[in-house]
Amino acid sequence: MAECCGTPKRKGASSCCGGGGRNVLLYACSGGANVAEIADRAARTLMAEGRGSMFCLAGLGADIQGMVQTARDADLNLVIDGCPMDCAKKIFDRHGITDYVQVKVTDLGIEKKKGIRAGDEQVAQTVEAAQAAIAKGLMA
Repeated sequence: MAECCGTPKRKGASSCCGGGGRNVLLYACSGGANVAEIADRAARTLMAEGRGSMFCLAGLGADIQGMVQTARDADLNLVIDGCPMDCAKKIFDRHGITDYVQVKVTDLGIEKKKGIRAGDEQVAQTVEAAQAAIAKGLMA
């Protein structure tokens, strides 16, 4: 199986990392509510589809310079935040990394709740929004 941004490229995928071999990195919220689970599952789905490669948001937050440089070197970073706290976006902004697009799960009409699991339809809705954000970001 061919590699795509360091991960196996799914058979039949028409593009690598979101488009034409471009390096798209995926970062997901890691909070404790349902919207964090939705963000994580959406990022993993995108990776399985060959849309990009998940990368470690905690590493950026911890100022691990190799990980910060990897984000700087990407063609596009997709940030999937769960809620209006914008934790992932703030990590990118703090590092001065501007080549990212953001999807916020709560902006999709999904209510943040603790103690409940994410629904498959919510994950699918987030994946769809993320695919559109990647396409728009790669055209910019």
